[in-house]
Amino acid sequence: MVNLTDLLSYARGDQPAELLLRNGRVINVHSAEVIPTDVAIVHSRIVGIGSYEAKEVIDLDGAFVAPGFIDAHVHVESSLVPPAEFARAVVPRGTTTVVTDPHEIANVLGLDGIRFMFDNAKRGPLSMYVMASSCVPATTMETSGAVLKSHDLAPFRADPWVLGLAEVMNFPGVVHGDPDVLEKLRAFEGSVVDGHSPGLSGKELVAYAAAGIHSDHECTTVEEALEKLRLGMTIFIREATNARNLETLLPLVTTENHHRICFCTDDRQPADLLDQGHIDYMVRTAIARGIDPIVAIRMATCNPASYFRLHDRGAITPGRRADIIVFDDLEAPSPRLVLRGGRVVARDGVMVEGDWETVVHPLRSTMNIAWDAVDLTIPAQDGRARVIGIVPDQLVTEQLLEEPSTRAGNAVADPERDLLKMAVIERHRSSGALGKGFVHGLGLTRGALASSVAHDHHNLVLIGADDESMLTAGRRADELGGGMVVAEGSEVKAEVPLPLAGLMSDQPIEVVRDQLDTAIGAAHELGSTLHDPFMAMSFLALEVIPSLKLTDQGLVDVDRFELVPLWADAG
Repeated sequence: MVNLTDLLSYARGDQPAELLLRNGRVINVHSAEVIPTDVAIVHSRIVGIGSYEAKEVIDLDGAFVAPGFIDAHVHVESSLVPPAEFARAVVPRGTTTVVTDPHEIANVLGLDGIRFMFDNAKRGPLSMYVMASSCVPATTMETSGAVLKSHDLAPFRADPWVLGLAEVMNFPGVVHGDPDVLEKLRAFEGSVVDGHSPGLSGKELVAYAAAGIHSDHECTTVEEALEKLRLGMTIFIREATNARNLETLLPLVTTENHHRICFCTDDRQPADLLDQGHIDYMVRTAIARGIDPIVAIRMATCNPASYFRLHDRGAITPGRRADIIVFDDLEAPSPRLVLRGGRVVARDGVMVEGDWETVVHPLRSTMNIAWDAVDLTIPAQDGRARVIGIVPDQLVTEQLLEEPSTRAGNAVADPERDLLKMAVIERHRSSGALGKGFVHGLGLTRGALASSVAHDHHNLVLIGADDESMLTAGRRADELGGGMVVAEGSEVKAEVPLPLAGLMSDQPIEVVRDQLDTAIGAAHELGSTLHDPFMAMSFLALEVIPSLKLTDQGLVDVDRFELVPLWADAG
């Protein structure tokens, strides 16, 4: 950090800067201009724009210069690697700052999980800011590994790396004044408070916004986003692995309203990060779909910086952090040089070797399943069953009614109708809690999948064509200390070990990507046609996104926000 006296001295040109980026075309996100000029840097700061002397000069030969990209909302755990490995994937793509909600690991390990994420990110090549996890657990209709109350979260307000309260997912709790939810809102009054209100509209949405909720990243239509925008909410357009909303929502963006719109990735798995990219992919896609390049770059830089009150970044101006990307094509930005805090951290899509310190503290075992209590049979009843209907590339599901096939007095999967059995097994406390139901749309014709990644409680999810395959997959996931498994009968076909809280691997992201590719390939061989069936199944247990979900406590009608019986005629 440059002290103010020295900064002024460098800005006046009294002494040479440490580094000069010469012959660049600077994208000024404030004036919406592209300006041929130089950028002078000392330590972590930009000290001048224009003609300066410097000890080291990098000639950019007319390349474009822009602020580093900022992801407005991401769960790092969904990359299946901890922050240090996540950084290796996204920093070469131009992301220099992320704002994360670590509620995945917090729902498993509580405050210990949040501390693990902080420690692993320290002194790395990526700035990771945290929003205090507001929903641990998300609701009372699930069993998580921890409970965080307002008094647990309040001390985070003093941490400079904590910016506010993370997505308030219990939107019915906000609307109807649940005391526990309101306590958390009061504890972070005056701070940034992120929202999560899929499909909320009318006076209920008005109440939600009135509670001080500042943003939403769950919009799936322009109409929904516009209603929230009109109520003063900032819209985070999301492009996740299993929630691809970018192209649908781009028509929302205008020159008049784009300053209230940011980009986020939410949940993005290794193959998409390594092949498509991160925020850079969203910027390129937006430009390709007709958004002005400077507007697209603003939504990835100064807009999230302004929203989160990170006034030290998000623009190429004197005094700000030298978080900078350099690229050659304004119509398709692909960074060839990335600086974070004035230091070159990536070149030509590859991290530069540095003295990064990676801390991985040992974590306790988080797979605690009472297998003796696990019974996957579903006694048949007359009438129709409620069935979860998967909507491809979306987190929302349909609530279907089907008559399951029966065998020996039990309701069973019927792969010919794409009607598979689903179970959610409590894995934190060995309670024996077990939710059972059916799902349509995964496409398996045989075998089963198991995963310890199940938002947000992260209990063990099994989906399959038969009970033997489901149990084989589930038991193997347990033996791995958590993970994703494909099985058929008694044979394990593929696996992705996730020993860190059952959410993340301790291997390089490239290794995890290969393991996951193999597992997805094995799932496709068993009949699934989804882009990533594991990501899809991980959200089938999230009871804060409509319409029908399954937790260890049973089926949840999200529209009514209550547990409902499997058999429709029973209530």
